[in-house]
Amino acid sequence: MTDLRKPFSLQLDPDAFRPATAEEKEYISRMRPSSTFFRDGCKRLFRNKVALVSLIIIIVVTLSSIILPYVWPYSYDKMLGVRPGKPVDSSFNNLAPFTYGKTELKNIEKGENVFPHIFGTDAHGRDYFIRVVYGTRISLAVGFFASIIVLIIGMTIGAIAGYFGGKVDIIIMRVVDIIYSLPDMLVIILLSVVLGKTLSVENTIFEKIGSNIISMFIVFGLLYWVSMARLIRGQILSLRQQEYVLSAQATGAGGRWIIRKHLLPNCISVIIISTALQIPNAIFTESFLSFLGLGVNAPMPSLGSLASDALNGITSYTYRLIIPAMVICLVVLSLNLFGDGLRDAFDPKLNA
Repeated sequence: MTDLRKPFSLQLDPDAFRPATAEEKEYISRMRPSSTFFRDGCKRLFRNKVALVSLIIIIVVTLSSIILPYVWPYSYDKMLGVRPGKPVDSSFNNLAPFTYGKTELKNIEKGENVFPHIFGTDAHGRDYFIRVVYGTRISLAVGFFASIIVLIIGMTIGAIAGYFGGKVDIIIMRVVDIIYSLPDMLVIILLSVVLGKTLSVENTIFEKIGSNIISMFIVFGLLYWVSMARLIRGQILSLRQQEYVLSAQATGAGGRWIIRKHLLPNCISVIIISTALQIPNAIFTESFLSFLGLGVNAPMPSLGSLASDALNGITSYTYRLIIPAMVICLVVLSLNLFGDGLRDAFDPKLNA
């Protein structure tokens, strides 16, 4: 019988066509299962302990700001010393943490349970803890919705400029350069003052939110989309020459369909990272404007307005300034660290 496995033989090796053994099948079944870009990014993110701790802090703070106002016995705008038909009880004003007013002390002597004021009360007799919690909710909501506005505007304009190019790209980029040349804080303050006085939200669904918050959203929509637009434009410029885009164009697909189905899904990592890093920037800007009196309308609290109000009694009640300042630092730092973790996990260039 001729040996078919000779070095210079042109015959096929029959061993290459023999069935796999049980050991080979078991080895193949233990191989790494198929995965996706998003799943791999999540695994890398959860291996980052700093980002994971930051995510837990963000979740705890967000859930607390949402749930606690519904179960807390005090309201953010209720003055505890003011009772209908009775004189104002000034003993509730400027209470130290875990102390009580005269009426509450009498109720305690009668055997009633009175919930303590964990952070005391402010100068108007309002529970300070629930005001800090509610202020955190307002700051987080403003940061989140402002980032969504920036994402929508920046993603739309950046995708149009990057895909169509030519004169469209030149015009949009010149507008971006003009906005970049403006002094941010000065323009933000001027627009907030002007829009806060000219906007009228009475008898509308935005009346409870207030004109200052609406003007703040308009400011974010007018000024803060440029960075997002530049990032998306750069990604689209590098992707529009890919084979799958040219194939879609050859089959007659429109630009809107190509952007929505091909280009933007391939920019998802940049979109997620930029949006996550935009939220702390929006929160800090809102706190800064509220500190200057251009943020939320009284009596609705914000972390910035709480810090501003605490300046009046900074020597006697220093903790009222420290508490909202620490909450701002905790939230902004956690969001920044989580955004860095997202960038490390989902940026393909860092994981190549």
